[in-house]
Amino acid sequence: MSGKTKTLRVRKTTVNALINYAMVIVVFAATQILIGQGAISNTIQSMLVPVCCYVVMAVSLNLTVGILGELSLGHAGFMSLGAFSGIIAATLLQDAVPAAPLRLAIAMVVGGVFGGVGGVIIGLPVLRLRGDYLAIVTLAFGEIIKNVIQVLYIGLDENGLHFATKEANLALSETGKAILKGPMGATGVAKLASFTAGFLLILITLFVVQNLVDSRAGRAILSLRDNRIAAESVGISVTKYKLMAFVISAVLAGAAGALYGLNYSSTVASKFDFNTSILVLVYVVLGGLGSIRGSIIAAAVLTLLPELLRNGAINDYRMLIYAIILILVMLVTNNPTLRGGVDMAVKRIRGIGKKEQTEGGAQ
Repeated sequence: MSGKTKTLRVRKTTVNALINYAMVIVVFAATQILIGQGAISNTIQSMLVPVCCYVVMAVSLNLTVGILGELSLGHAGFMSLGAFSGIIAATLLQDAVPAAPLRLAIAMVVGGVFGGVGGVIIGLPVLRLRGDYLAIVTLAFGEIIKNVIQVLYIGLDENGLHFATKEANLALSETGKAILKGPMGATGVAKLASFTAGFLLILITLFVVQNLVDSRAGRAILSLRDNRIAAESVGISVTKYKLMAFVISAVLAGAAGALYGLNYSSTVASKFDFNTSILVLVYVVLGGLGSIRGSIIAAAVLTLLPELLRNGAINDYRMLIYAIILILVMLVTNNPTLRGGVDMAVKRIRGIGKKEQTEGGAQ
């Protein structure tokens, strides 16, 4: 690769990264201004933290599916590990760390660590698999995590944490408190999450993923996606770089899970099921495999869209309209003819705008 070509590639990736940062910062600032003016309803405000969580989930899954090129259907499992480990950590630190933002940050770190541990446990034995086989194993992992949490009871008293598979076996003292109650999930959770914390987590996620992709390790991961045999022939370790991408993706999903879990007073394991993994995968596919910006936009828009369609006239048909929009987006993004027509229409609109500006300046 010539020096000029390399410089152009670096400039392009840097510009793309800066555009992503700027887009997130502008949207955050505009949202805060609109909230201050009372222009955003309480319902939409309540969805801002989940939107941030799903953006992080989509970007992190894109690292595995779009950049590594491996299909994972158990991403919600890592989110679940992060959610419940974060809730437990925040409850344990309630007296030791009274500052809510600091406690939230620690809980998110703990959630990320547990998500990463889950990524290592599932990644080491199964990343030698490829395609449908890997997808099936990761799907099974997500369901196993959900079912284990549904039979787990965790309590806290002056003697520390108690674990059991039945509530009667927790043996808590009179001052003790059950944190996790099996199928009922975690209840009575202090709400620590905030839109600002979600915004910062998105920036951290973008920093990690974009710098990884633009690094030597990132180029090795991309080479595995494009041609595994050729990558192996030049000495690139398949297991090392696959595990790296998979674990980083799991860590970010765990941190997003902790933020999500601490946004509600109660959280159940059934929330993090197969449907959630598929939902995040839909965001990634619609945004474009390997496109970080596309994942951000798709996750934000499609998370808010069902609520935005909750209008008196179309409320009964909002999920039907939502499904039709998904189909149309898929058709446009994956059909070269339709995509070319959209691009041509955009160019014509821009041409008309430039023409009007020129005529206005001449006058």
